[in-house]
Amino acid sequence: MSDARDMRILALWRDDPREAPMTIDARIEDMRIASTWELFGAFALDGDCVRPFILRRDGRIDFGRGASWRTDLREATIKIGSDFVVWFNESDSGVYRIVKIAALGAKDHK
Repeated sequence: MSDARDMRILALWRDDPREAPMTIDARIEDMRIASTWELFGAFALDGDCVRPFILRRDGRIDFGRGASWRTDLREATIKIGSDFVVWFNESDSGVYRIVKIAALGAKDHK
Protein backbone atom coordinates (compact mmCIF):
# COMPACT_ATOMS: atom_id res chain seq x y z
CA MET A 1 0.00 0.00 0.00
CA SER A 2 1.44 3.38 -0.96
CA ASP A 3 1.29 6.65 0.91
CA ALA A 4 -1.62 8.97 0.23
CA ARG A 5 -0.63 12.21 -1.53
CA ASP A 6 -2.52 15.42 -2.22
CA MET A 7 -2.50 15.92 -5.98
CA ARG A 8 -3.91 18.14 -8.71
CA ILE A 9 -5.37 16.24 -11.67
CA LEU A 10 -5.65 17.80 -15.13
CA ALA A 11 -7.97 16.08 -17.61
CA LEU A 12 -8.85 17.02 -21.19
CA TRP A 13 -11.98 16.26 -23.16
CA ARG A 14 -11.00 13.67 -25.77
CA ASP A 15 -13.31 15.09 -28.47
CA ASP A 16 -11.64 18.53 -28.27
CA PRO A 17 -8.69 18.85 -25.84
CA ARG A 18 -8.75 22.66 -26.20
CA GLU A 19 -12.30 22.94 -24.88
CA ALA A 20 -13.28 22.69 -21.18
CA PRO A 21 -10.12 21.32 -19.53
CA MET A 22 -10.87 20.04 -16.03
CA THR A 23 -8.75 20.35 -12.91
CA ILE A 24 -9.49 18.82 -9.53
CA ASP A 25 -7.59 18.51 -6.26
CA ALA A 26 -7.77 15.15 -4.47
CA ARG A 27 -5.94 12.83 -2.14
CA ILE A 28 -4.66 9.87 -4.19
CA GLU A 29 -3.70 6.49 -2.79
CA ASP A 30 -2.94 3.33 -4.79
CA MET A 31 -3.96 5.13 -8.02
CA ARG A 32 -7.48 5.87 -6.71
CA ILE A 33 -9.12 8.91 -5.21
CA ALA A 34 -8.89 8.25 -1.47
CA SER A 35 -10.71 11.46 -0.47
CA THR A 36 -14.06 10.51 1.04
CA TRP A 37 -15.01 14.17 1.39
CA GLU A 38 -16.25 16.53 -1.28
CA LEU A 39 -13.56 17.84 -3.66
CA PHE A 40 -13.01 21.16 -5.38
CA GLY A 41 -12.32 21.59 -9.07
CA ALA A 42 -12.99 23.75 -12.11
CA PHE A 43 -13.63 23.59 -15.82
CA ALA A 44 -11.93 26.26 -17.96
CA LEU A 45 -14.58 27.41 -20.40
CA ASP A 46 -14.27 29.92 -23.24
CA GLY A 47 -10.69 30.95 -22.57
CA ASP A 48 -10.63 32.97 -19.36
CA CYS A 49 -14.01 31.87 -17.99
CA VAL A 50 -13.61 29.37 -15.15
CA ARG A 51 -16.55 27.35 -13.87
CA PRO A 52 -15.74 26.08 -10.35
CA PHE A 53 -17.52 23.06 -8.91
CA ILE A 54 -17.68 20.67 -5.98
CA LEU A 55 -17.36 16.96 -6.75
CA ARG A 56 -19.84 15.35 -4.38
CA ARG A 57 -19.30 11.90 -2.89
CA ASP A 58 -22.00 10.46 -5.18
CA GLY A 59 -20.13 11.60 -8.33
CA ARG A 60 -22.26 14.70 -8.91
CA ILE A 61 -20.39 17.75 -10.24
CA ASP A 62 -22.22 20.54 -8.39
CA PHE A 63 -21.99 24.04 -9.89
CA GLY A 64 -24.49 25.49 -7.40
CA ARG A 65 -27.91 26.96 -8.08
CA GLY A 66 -29.25 23.52 -9.00
CA ALA A 67 -26.87 23.05 -11.97
CA SER A 68 -24.96 19.76 -11.98
CA TRP A 69 -23.30 17.13 -14.14
CA ARG A 70 -22.13 13.61 -13.16
CA THR A 71 -18.85 11.73 -13.44
CA ASP A 72 -17.31 8.35 -12.64
CA LEU A 73 -13.93 9.93 -11.78
CA ARG A 74 -14.05 8.60 -8.20
CA GLU A 75 -14.01 5.03 -9.60
CA ALA A 76 -11.30 5.68 -12.24
CA THR A 77 -7.66 4.63 -12.03
CA ILE A 78 -5.76 7.87 -11.45
CA LYS A 79 -2.79 7.77 -13.82
CA ILE A 80 -1.72 9.54 -17.00
CA GLY A 81 -3.78 8.23 -19.90
CA SER A 82 -6.75 6.97 -17.86
CA ASP A 83 -10.21 7.85 -19.14
CA PHE A 84 -13.40 8.68 -17.25
CA VAL A 85 -16.84 9.96 -18.29
CA VAL A 86 -18.61 13.24 -17.57
CA TRP A 87 -22.38 13.24 -18.18
CA PHE A 88 -23.60 16.75 -19.05
CA ASN A 89 -27.26 15.66 -18.99
CA GLU A 90 -29.27 12.45 -19.44
CA SER A 91 -28.41 12.09 -23.14
CA ASP A 92 -25.04 13.84 -23.60
CA SER A 93 -21.65 12.84 -22.21
CA GLY A 94 -17.97 13.25 -22.90
CA VAL A 95 -14.90 11.14 -22.23
CA TYR A 96 -12.06 12.90 -20.43
CA ARG A 97 -8.44 11.72 -20.30
CA ILE A 98 -6.04 12.42 -17.44
CA VAL A 99 -3.01 14.19 -18.92
CA LYS A 100 -1.20 15.49 -15.84
CA ILE A 101 -0.97 14.70 -12.14
CA ALA A 102 1.08 17.00 -9.91
CA ALA A 103 1.70 17.13 -6.18
CA LEU A 104 -0.01 20.13 -4.59
CA GLY A 105 2.52 22.73 -3.51
CA ALA A 106 5.31 21.13 -5.57
CA LYS A 107 6.02 24.19 -7.70
CA ASP A 108 9.20 26.05 -6.74
CA HIS A 109 8.71 29.61 -5.54
CA LYS A 110 11.44 31.76 -7.09
